[in-house]
Amino acid sequence: MLKPESFFQLDGLEYEDLFTGIDLVWEALPRIKDYIRKDLKSSVSEIRLKGDVLSQTHVLWEDRILTDGLEFKHGDVTKGEFEVYHQGKKLDGATVIYAGAALLDDEIQIGKGVVIEPGALIKGPTRIGDMTEVRHGAYLRGSCLIGRACVVGHTTEIKNAVMLDESKAGHFAYIGDSILGRDSNLGAGTKLANLKITIGPIEIKVKDEVLVTSLRKFGAILGDETQTGCNSVTSPGTVMGPKCLVAPTATVPQGYHPRRTVIRA
Repeated sequence: MLKPESFFQLDGLEYEDLFTGIDLVWEALPRIKDYIRKDLKSSVSEIRLKGDVLSQTHVLWEDRILTDGLEFKHGDVTKGEFEVYHQGKKLDGATVIYAGAALLDDEIQIGKGVVIEPGALIKGPTRIGDMTEVRHGAYLRGSCLIGRACVVGHTTEIKNAVMLDESKAGHFAYIGDSILGRDSNLGAGTKLANLKITIGPIEIKVKDEVLVTSLRKFGAILGDETQTGCNSVTSPGTVMGPKCLVAPTATVPQGYHPRRTVIRA
């Protein structure tokens, strides 16, 4: 019931091995940093020689770094509609890091077709999957594992967390010590609270049983296709199965909520 495969469709997932050997889905959280560092290939070391904050836009394409003669046709990044041209030639799979983005660590790996907008700040270790959009003002604080075709939105903050493929947090979200399943979506202003007011490890209520974790910080586990409404909040230690719904402004109580649970305000 609480194994990773009860929350996420793991077949074909690039990061499937993050969950290997785990009995309780939240046991993946302490693994995130080391998992990212394993086999990480920096995409930004050469760019960072010019300074932490980019003074000009850079395009990464087939082991080349391009800064001149660039044109962009704007569109939905996650659907491959954002197009990059260099001296009139279309560059399939090109990644764009706009001027004004801040790259504060060499331990940053960026996939193909990614767009990082001005004002985004990224610390390592971080891996960003193909065709993901990191919007203006996003704050990736490190230990961020972002899948394919995700959105890290405007003024969204994320740290020690995983966003699986096609998950989206488009506006004003906080994602700390959490995992978002495939095709999940956080409404504007959603906060995944990760630290309880009282001292001690996070406890998870499952039916009539209370499981004590070893985690002081634990936000939320959201199963595949789970959706939260605007300005909703999950309590520390929230575990939600696939296809759950959280109403706008609702507060989700700590504990396990099975598949298709609806939380109302």
